[in-house]
Amino acid sequence: MSKRKGSILIVDDDEDVLITARMILRNHFEQVQTATSPKNLESLIRNNDLDIIILDMNFKTGATSGNEGLFWLRKIRSLDASIHIIMNTAYGDIQLAVECMKEGAIDFLVKPWEREKLLATVINVYELKQSKRQISHLQNTQKTLSEDVHKAKGQLIGSSPTMQAVYTSIEKVAKTDANVLILGENGTGKELVARAIHQASGRANHAFIKVDLGALTDSLFESELFGHKKGAFTDAKEDRAGRFEIADKGTLFLDEIGNISLAQQAKLLSVLQNRQVARIGDNKLLPIDIRVVCATNKDIYEMVEVESFRQDLLYRINTVEIELPPLRERKEDIEELAKHFLSVYCRKYEKDELKLAQNTVKKLQNYPWPGNVRELQHAVERAVIMSTQHVLDPADFLIKKTTTASSVKSLNVEDIEKNAIVQAIEKCNGNLTSAARELGLGRSTLYRKIEKYGL
Repeated sequence: MSKRKGSILIVDDDEDVLITARMILRNHFEQVQTATSPKNLESLIRNNDLDIIILDMNFKTGATSGNEGLFWLRKIRSLDASIHIIMNTAYGDIQLAVECMKEGAIDFLVKPWEREKLLATVINVYELKQSKRQISHLQNTQKTLSEDVHKAKGQLIGSSPTMQAVYTSIEKVAKTDANVLILGENGTGKELVARAIHQASGRANHAFIKVDLGALTDSLFESELFGHKKGAFTDAKEDRAGRFEIADKGTLFLDEIGNISLAQQAKLLSVLQNRQVARIGDNKLLPIDIRVVCATNKDIYEMVEVESFRQDLLYRINTVEIELPPLRERKEDIEELAKHFLSVYCRKYEKDELKLAQNTVKKLQNYPWPGNVRELQHAVERAVIMSTQHVLDPADFLIKKTTTASSVKSLNVEDIEKNAIVQAIEKCNGNLTSAARELGLGRSTLYRKIEKYGL
């Protein structure tokens, strides 16, 4: 018979009780510890992942009030409310049992107990704790998924040779559990690639969890990724599972990984190496079984050279690399993409089927699209909203002539990105939140780029 993985602690001043209880329980649970005094409870709780504590009500000779037991019951609850407590007393006082239940005890044993009664009580309490843990995990997972559900998932579109190569890479890597690094400019569809890998993998029936690392402050980084215990810091009002824990058995997508600090990189590396995570305020290590997919729009190899990104972390996350081409390098896909978005937004805004004039297609193909597919998508959406006829002409797409391919002074990616940022800020009358939304960037990412380009 296999033992349950639970950890039981029995606290009683009667050595015979400890010996008997340990003999009965050790055949059914992996860890059974005993203590003759509750004075070391704080240390035992801190250093052990305890599921159940069987706690005596009285420790002083001749004491029958149960006040000691109630004191230590409250103490245990304050240290770790997840531990299930069974009170143990030789005095069967119903009122005392009720008081213990009110204070958070799960069950009550009256000594002398029979072997079957002890075993049945402990097993029932253990199974209750496991059920609560599963419910908590499901609630955390559901909460995280519901936060992400409104985000458009979209699909990868394009039949150009460069995109065919991307599809081939996805097909090959999805069958493995290898970590993947997706490289590409903003708006090229890195999240879509990550989702495609997940959907084609053996983890497809489990969660796909996204974390936008570029949007996390230093104070939120550990809490969001690793979770926290209630009371770990000022705003920690309840236990919360981190994204690593929620993504267990599934895929964790770490977007904008090039934006995190060296200190955060070190913490991330430790978790990826050990495949274990501990919530803030808790020293219990939880094993994690996840597939990690990362993405960045930065030149991560240059960052390694200038020591702003750890080389050992890069080795850990880039078992396989997939590089997404910018839209200007696959112009043959522009018409297909535009027609797809046209169909999507005609349905969304209940418009009759619209078409693209041929000179409109040519105009779209001649534009460099610094915002890539995301910018094209927004341009089509606006054209559909503002359209008054069945055929969209070039004038329906507000693309400034100064930014067309024939008039761009530089095709350097950074120059194009800087120009797009300037235009977005001007278009939004200096409102950086709106400009970030227009560019498809996080607000904090836009701030960094403004600082980078001295705008």
